[in-house]
Amino acid sequence: MDTYRINIAGVERDLVKYPVNDKLDIAAFVLFGDVEVTEKAAEKLLEICPEHDVVVSAEAKGIPLCYEMARQGCREYVIARKSIKVYMRNCVGVNVKSITTANEQKLYLGDTDVEFLKGKRVLIVDDVISTGESLAALEALMNEIDANVVGKACVLAEGDAKNRKDIIFLQELPLFEK
Repeated sequence: MDTYRINIAGVERDLVKYPVNDKLDIAAFVLFGDVEVTEKAAEKLLEICPEHDVVVSAEAKGIPLCYEMARQGCREYVIARKSIKVYMRNCVGVNVKSITTANEQKLYLGDTDVEFLKGKRVLIVDDVISTGESLAALEALMNEIDANVVGKACVLAEGDAKNRKDIIFLQELPLFEK
């Protein structure tokens, strides 16, 4: 098994490499189940992120980070969902295409979350930013509902994302060309 060793907020991890296509591999970073990295990454990000009222992420891989940053910080978070649930009314949605997801998806917020977020200072978070498509979709969703995006943060900036000036991140994650 081919792996890439990385230090995230003082914690060493070996990330398994997986093919995206016949020319490119990525090192898979998954926060699910990794409480230590989630807690430490949230703590470090909160030290360098702007003041905010609520943390927002997209379903699903950003959820642990979003929750933990809210728990350690502002105590409020919202998750944009990939499908409309029965308890979501009058939904607002945007399209999103991610490097790790085969098909285009949508992100939705129901009217309760829309009303809660309106006018709030929002910090958008995700586990990894690569192409920036998920981030752009979340930002478009926040703009659509009149939330004030004060920052965009992730644990790892993958590939060219490390050159972006509009995101806050802890560590670079290379792409692996074959």
